[in-house]
Amino acid sequence: MIVPDPKVARTLLTRYATLKIAQAERETPQAARELQDVTYTLCVLMGTPDVREAVAAADALLESAATPAADAGHAGSGLSLAV
Repeated sequence: MIVPDPKVARTLLTRYATLKIAQAERETPQAARELQDVTYTLCVLMGTPDVREAVAAADALLESAATPAADAGHAGSGLSLAV
């Protein structure tokens, strides 16, 4: 199985969250198109048909990628990495 690059997943999650906030504050056609593109890309990257599943899978990927650092004494905050 091919595992997505955590850096790419983090970038997409950040962009997804930023665009969701922008759309909630003020809907624009450009932000809606960008959100649609990022949503599609995130779903493809994570191999899921639904954005909620994609966000959860990306969040789990980032959490598992951070596990070696946590084992070395760099524990995370325990907060979700996705919005």
